[in-house]
Amino acid sequence: MKRVHAVGSLVFLVAGAALAAAAPPQPPQQQTPQPQTGTRQYEPKPGQPGKDVVWVPTPEEMVEHMLDLAEVSARDLVIDLGSGDGRNVIAAAKRGARARGVEYNPDLVELSRRRAAEAGVADRAAFVQGDMYEADVSDATVLVLFLLPENLRKLMPTFTAMPPGTRIVANTFGLAGWTPERTFRLQDCLAWCEAMLYFVPAKVHGSWTLGDGTLEIDQAYQTITGTLTAGGQSVPIQDAAIRGDEISFAAGGVVYTGRVNGDRIEGTATGGRAARFTATRQAR
Repeated sequence: MKRVHAVGSLVFLVAGAALAAAAPPQPPQQQTPQPQTGTRQYEPKPGQPGKDVVWVPTPEEMVEHMLDLAEVSARDLVIDLGSGDGRNVIAAAKRGARARGVEYNPDLVELSRRRAAEAGVADRAAFVQGDMYEADVSDATVLVLFLLPENLRKLMPTFTAMPPGTRIVANTFGLAGWTPERTFRLQDCLAWCEAMLYFVPAKVHGSWTLGDGTLEIDQAYQTITGTLTAGGQSVPIQDAAIRGDEISFAAGGVVYTGRVNGDRIEGTATGGRAARFTATRQAR
């Protein structure tokens, strides 16, 4: 695919025409790969079968641009689900981050470990042989993903359970119903060219006590709507947004900006003059 080099650690489910041009025909039965026993070093081939997915390489530039988009630094723990030959993980480790790949194919896991050692980052790059749907990612600050919509749909409960503010960067296929914070697109690129950055939002759905009023919030990922009722009058909230644990909205001529901490929101209400406010979620 010309500029689509075998650099990324990206795996895909065999599905639809989106991968037909990139992956060769697959055998009718996919079998669990077995570890190599000979002396010849294992080398993956684009389109090779796996448990649920096939391995498809990504443009070399995209690996670094995805990490740039998520602003990965030495403070981060980066996890790649379906890490393939480990190149996203190794690239993150080279930036000083701790990084972990989850990969079902044991040959790819061993290859990743060998390449991490060759790159001098084995102390920061770990690889786990396992099912990405069962992986514990609760300690991650960044997820780096290149998966099809069906994979992402199955992983959605995992994403929403992560701490607010966790960064998720996805290549080509985004998170359905989520609004990306930023996007990046490679120029003169033939395939797998766009990356999207998301922040896991805090959970704010429910009824909140705000002063002597009640704030009702409905939430669909980063989209929030609702009403504020006080003094017998209800007004819709406007310009509502949530980014990680940061929330803002306007109601009745007052602008509220605050930070969510579980069942409590604390921040500033500005309407003529600024004043502190606290909202507490009511028991469900």
